[in-house]
Amino acid sequence: MTAAALDTSSPTAPERRPFAPGTRMWDETGLITFSLTAGSAFLLQTMEPTISAVVDEHSTFRTDPLGRAVRSIGSVMMWIYGGDEAIAEADRLRKMHASLNTTADGVRHKALASGPWAWVLHTGTFAFTENAEYFSRRPLTAADKEAYYQETVQLMRNFSVAPKEIPANYAEFEKFFTDVVENHLQETGTAHDYLRVIRSIAPPSQLPRVLRPFWKRAVAPVGWLQYFVTVGTTPEVARRKLGLTWTESDERKLKALGWFIARTVPLLPERLRYFPIAYEARRLERDRARLRKVIDLRPM
Repeated sequence: MTAAALDTSSPTAPERRPFAPGTRMWDETGLITFSLTAGSAFLLQTMEPTISAVVDEHSTFRTDPLGRAVRSIGSVMMWIYGGDEAIAEADRLRKMHASLNTTADGVRHKALASGPWAWVLHTGTFAFTENAEYFSRRPLTAADKEAYYQETVQLMRNFSVAPKEIPANYAEFEKFFTDVVENHLQETGTAHDYLRVIRSIAPPSQLPRVLRPFWKRAVAPVGWLQYFVTVGTTPEVARRKLGLTWTESDERKLKALGWFIARTVPLLPERLRYFPIAYEARRLERDRARLRKVIDLRPM
């Protein structure tokens, strides 16, 4: 694989632009359920050999899982709700990953190799459409999936993903995704470590030792839930590679859980329903719309 080298200065390069209201990503990425429903995406990333090797050497997800999770979620919120700073965030991540290279089993792995760099965003498309089967009140239609995929294409442009790594439409994406899962993803120690970390969430380093037993009991249900949903929404082929079991009873439980969450989260106030960056961006856009309305109605 070669490093991604999309020349965004070329007059023919696709436009990089921030997301705005009216997109599905704007409405759904910032929901507090994101960390729950994105678990399968992170797991699939750690099964990709290059990503696994780079994460294994450079990531702090084992030693500082909460900090790593908070930073990751904050970055994703910037991708969608950061306005002009969304592009700057994408560039920051590319610059940060440019030096994250490693050698494993005699193979040189580069974080910005075009396939792995694109795979990070492709797993997000899968996670969204797969989790919608469980956590959405209305199943996605073929048109919904295509529309969401085209939003992902824009996100990949923002991240300077090489055009050769971007299937033209959702149908082509499905074929591509299935092929990668079946023929390229591997069982890795990084993937197993990720599952272990999310199942047993380590306490923050600053938490006094005397409070750690209480922490363990308090977060045990959260860890179980994250692990359960992650495994349940991961493709069966990937589960088999990792030696994970998933029963018909598990499937029924996941469907019941999804039914409950799909009907309770929308009842929460917007401030609680969305992560802070997403909430403030949405509020700001409403304020701008009201101002625009007043301006348009001013006496002339």
